[in-house]
Amino acid sequence: PRTPFPYTTLFRSIKPSPSSAASDRANELRRQGQSIINLVVGEPDFDTPAHIRQAANAAIERGETRYTQNAGTPQLRQAIVDKLARENGLTYAANQVLVTSGAKSAIFNAFAATLGAGDEVLIPAPYWVSYPDMVLACEGEPVILACLEEHAFKLTPDQLRAAITERTRWLLLNSPSNPTGASYSAAELRALADVLLDYPHVLLMTDDIYEHIRYEGLDNPHILAIEPALSERSVVVNGVSKTYAMTGWRIGYAAGPDDLIGAMATLQSQSTSNACSVSQAAAVEALNGDQTFVKDSVVVYQQRRDRCLALLNAIDGLSCRTPDGAFYLYVNCSGLLGQSTPQGKRLETDYDVVMYLLESQGVAVVAGTAYGLAPFFRMSIATDITTLDEGCSRIAAAVAALH
Repeated sequence: PRTPFPYTTLFRSIKPSPSSAASDRANELRRQGQSIINLVVGEPDFDTPAHIRQAANAAIERGETRYTQNAGTPQLRQAIVDKLARENGLTYAANQVLVTSGAKSAIFNAFAATLGAGDEVLIPAPYWVSYPDMVLACEGEPVILACLEEHAFKLTPDQLRAAITERTRWLLLNSPSNPTGASYSAAELRALADVLLDYPHVLLMTDDIYEHIRYEGLDNPHILAIEPALSERSVVVNGVSKTYAMTGWRIGYAAGPDDLIGAMATLQSQSTSNACSVSQAAAVEALNGDQTFVKDSVVVYQQRRDRCLALLNAIDGLSCRTPDGAFYLYVNCSGLLGQSTPQGKRLETDYDVVMYLLESQGVAVVAGTAYGLAPFFRMSIATDITTLDEGCSRIAAAVAALH
């Protein structure tokens, strides 16, 4: 037999992405001939807008298919600088911006550059599934702060203050949030900033990837515009994937103090190197060009959100808080626990609920356990209304069959 590979203890602590695993299981059942409603994937179902695709085609025809500067093309870094000033009230120079192969890469680079063994990263839960494992991969210690439904899934200043230790290196703030859609108001950000001002050793990372997907015309405050003094120890992470339906183009970026951005760029030069040249040209057009798509897509997401909320909240045993943004519903399924399936299996956890929905009705969602707060499941609304109606109808049928 072949000698096993000598995987490190660190690697063994990292799990595959639960959302990817759920999607893989749904696709496997589909290949077996089952009718599957996949409400797992967190990406827009819209095509990338035409003017952005055309900019990519033009870049190819101009021969922009070679390596770019490691940190990104001057044109894209300037577009990011302009965007942060125009939309967020934040002032950066081009050398304070790093273009990455997706926003996940920006987060990973920041952690890899700054975390030592045992350094703590405060992660409000529910969280995006990759945060804790990226911290572990960089030898850090994820410290999970449970943000309860009765607090609108948001971190409170008292919680933050109580969690900070001498080992705390970062607070990671994602607003609007994946998976809950929770979005912080200016007053809430002010209160968190006031706590951070008391602890100069704590760095702040903001993951703003869903910033434009907000409902009811909610404003879009940024904690660094509210408290500029935090900018010298903060990194802003964003990208074009969710806002512009550009998930496959793999363009993210980070903005922060030039020494931190420089360190992240050095790491990148020895890992992925520059992001795709053609995708960078497309991203310039996304940031600088017509923004009509952004507003139009949010209108559609809100219609889907409201439709699914009405259907799900009418099902006994399920309830869902209205999200402020993003394109997910985080559904409380505590009312189903303790009930039994027609086959006699007792539902003990949200994972049991999710597997029951998949196996009995072919509806694929992700268990809240994967996001650090149970018992819930996350359902993506980034798909057409007919599919969502069918998904909610199947969920209702599955719940009705419980006893």
